[in-house]
Amino acid sequence: MKGRTTTEISITKCNRFGAAVIVSSLNCAINGSINGASKRDWERTFLPSSLVEPFGVSSESNEPGFHAGDDVDLKLNRKVALVTGSTAGIGFAIAKSMASEGAHVYVNGRTQQRVDAAIAAIRSHAAGVKVDGIAADFSGSAGAEAVIAKLPAVDVLVNNVGIFEPKSFAEIPDADWYRFFEVNVMSGVRLARHYLTGMLKKNWGRILFMSSESGVQIPAEMVHYGMTKTAQIAVARGIAESVAGTGVTVNSIVAGPTESEGVGDFVEAMAKQQNKSKSEVEKEFFEQVRPSSLLKRFATVDEVAAMTTYLAGELSSATNGAALRVDGGVVRAIL
Repeated sequence: MKGRTTTEISITKCNRFGAAVIVSSLNCAINGSINGASKRDWERTFLPSSLVEPFGVSSESNEPGFHAGDDVDLKLNRKVALVTGSTAGIGFAIAKSMASEGAHVYVNGRTQQRVDAAIAAIRSHAAGVKVDGIAADFSGSAGAEAVIAKLPAVDVLVNNVGIFEPKSFAEIPDADWYRFFEVNVMSGVRLARHYLTGMLKKNWGRILFMSSESGVQIPAEMVHYGMTKTAQIAVARGIAESVAGTGVTVNSIVAGPTESEGVGDFVEAMAKQQNKSKSEVEKEFFEQVRPSSLLKRFATVDEVAAMTTYLAGELSSATNGAALRVDGGVVRAIL
């Protein structure tokens, strides 16, 4: 993959596109693959402790998101999960969360060095977790072929890998359109097509596509990226339709502005350039660029990972063919 990461977007480029670039950078970085979480349980933000404590769950944590205690079992124990693009950001948070839930997780990145570092980080987070890795570049079909050769079957597939790059529509050449579609869409199509057969034989499986609000609200300065995010939602629904009545579910996750590794660096650079604090830049972003946000802050990678981990488990069996939003209410729609 040759797409630039969030931290590689220059301030000059930001000045050129203005706030729109910040939006796209945030939207893109939520995929976490351009480049954690312990076991979790339902956060208490909207439930009084009187309703939660009887279930044996502590409500004392101040961390936002899904904090599972030992009494919450998402039934991922011994499930084999592949998370593409998972050496950093949201992908890494997903891999760590699933490993903490007992899944045997395979992380993925373009280089063995990044894969090894991610594995070590997850193992240091919790003793006894099962985590391995596969280095593969999904800029062509060879990447999927390499992964499949090393990992013939999985129970859970999380298609998280992706690239992005702000560029005006008139300046996007054919090659970029094909490159974005190859990495962001075809990587997931190829892996899902292969792993689906084994899932159907066992009559159980989970396939998840990590999309973005950019797939619903197409960014004018990154139409090619938005197109791929919309395609992911469509592909997920189509596959779900094809396996109706089975134990296999296929869903997409529509994430909103998230403070992944790249977003934090980008906002910090913007704050330094404007001689403002990071919190001031974040506040202005949600006041001026994303006023529809109900959360009024960046989501954490763990909050996005929490939804993903839930959907990967057995408890989510009635959720199928859906595009589930973890967007902080940015998309103004009731459905």
